[in-house]
Amino acid sequence: MTERDYNNCVNQYADNVYRFILKNIKQEEDAKDIVQTAFEKLWRNKENVETDKSKSYLFTIAYNQMIDHIRKNKRIVLTESFKDNVRINHPTDSFSKNVFDEALSKLNDIQKSLVMLKDYEGYSYEEIGKITNLNASQVKVYLHRARIILRDFLVKRENVL
Repeated sequence: MTERDYNNCVNQYADNVYRFILKNIKQEEDAKDIVQTAFEKLWRNKENVETDKSKSYLFTIAYNQMIDHIRKNKRIVLTESFKDNVRINHPTDSFSKNVFDEALSKLNDIQKSLVMLKDYEGYSYEEIGKITNLNASQVKVYLHRARIILRDFLVKRENVL
């Protein structure tokens, strides 16, 4: 991979990687750090990465960084809990987004990542398997289970517009 190829990779994939990480961890600054680290690792290994495989390589690095971040943060226990007992009427788009975000929060980390990679980023089962170190069959099964959880949550009476 040349310097020009690397710059093209940054221009093409930075937003996609950031969106993927942000949807999973919900923390902007941490997502930016993970994306920056992923691009830094890509830069350091640019001689070993083929240009046509740079997107997959980049998402693999970012995914692994995200998993490490999640594991690290699970060790930290928050003692405060926040409750919001007031229900506010949101516009339809905002309500839909909130319902979908809440539905995604019902998934475990791997399920959420698989949904994001397949449905948001458009990866094939094989590509997702390479990124997550799962085989294509496992990806299909986990994705199917995640979609059942999403469906069951989204069709609840209180979540339907």
